[in-house]
Amino acid sequence: MDPYRDFARSAEPTLGVEWEICVVDPETRDLVPQAEKVIEQVEREHPGTRLEREFLQNTIELVSPICRNTREAMGALNADLGKVRSAAEQQGLRLWASGGHPFSDFHEQPLSPKLTYQEIINRTQYWGQQMLLWGVHCHVGISHEDRVWPIINAIMTHYPHLLAISASSPGWDGIDTGYASNRTMLYQQLPTAGMPYQFRDWDEWVGFMRDQQTSGVISHTGSMHFDVRPAAKWGTIEVRISDAPSNLRELAGIVALTHCLVVYYDRKLSAGEALPTLQPWHVAENKWRGARYGMDALVITSRDTDERWVKDELRDMLVELAPIAEELDCVEELELVREILRDGAAYQRQRKIYEATGDWKRVVDATCDEMQEMQPPR
Repeated sequence: MDPYRDFARSAEPTLGVEWEICVVDPETRDLVPQAEKVIEQVEREHPGTRLEREFLQNTIELVSPICRNTREAMGALNADLGKVRSAAEQQGLRLWASGGHPFSDFHEQPLSPKLTYQEIINRTQYWGQQMLLWGVHCHVGISHEDRVWPIINAIMTHYPHLLAISASSPGWDGIDTGYASNRTMLYQQLPTAGMPYQFRDWDEWVGFMRDQQTSGVISHTGSMHFDVRPAAKWGTIEVRISDAPSNLRELAGIVALTHCLVVYYDRKLSAGEALPTLQPWHVAENKWRGARYGMDALVITSRDTDERWVKDELRDMLVELAPIAEELDCVEELELVREILRDGAAYQRQRKIYEATGDWKRVVDATCDEMQEMQPPR
């Protein structure tokens, strides 16, 4: 099998979710490199639980099985989260998740012992060392590789929409950055990360990947870390735009919107319709606006540079995607996006606490509480 050319086609629009969470010290509220001990305990007590070691020793990645819809994925993640929470509590730790930690010092957060991770740091130095960043990745099954890049290019027209509802990283190094998602701006500093190029077709992508192999890029990094990318081994498109949410309820809304949007464009291709694209400079501007302003972003919506408020766009998207949600049996989960529109996104809750108290530790406490309760405060 050619790992670049051969795409493991998926007969159905399946869903897989990867959610990065961390362990923190309940006294200092700082990240602690104890993820391995938590994972080992879960594996002893619950053999077969799928947890992944991640870039940093403070991080645990929860991985769903291949699912039919968001409800199935959330059920699996919830079950595994309970096991992880129990192990963490027995070790005197709390679980926490966000796009970025508001004050943890990257100098004090060790890498996981994996050669690829060490190579990334050796290559990227200062920028790679700062990657105290966490996200959620959604894999959606695609029936043929010829569909992959038209769908990815269309998804990129909704970058600020997926980012706005998930943005959860306003704090960094003890300050309020003024951004809804500081994670987005930091992560793109890596040479293999950021927006994908607007490839015309699968052959162009294969040629690109072979160039990366020939030039040594992939040998240093393991793969390309684009915001949306093909996962040929699994036959999926992997959407990596969103910050890691701090609770399961908002995760469900984010995942449902992502799943429905990919399937929506897949259905349009089947109907013979052309999919939307934006000029690369508009996509880049929208990405920045989403990271900076979050739910208050004014986004570019057409190649003629029309603009609309992202909240208005999201409300219209929920109506447009409703038939897909019916097909996928995730109507209730998609409707959770309305709660985020009504009550605000995670970065807004975090900023409100910090502005009222001047204490990022209070923000970490509130974020841990959300993880415990599995929903934002009511």
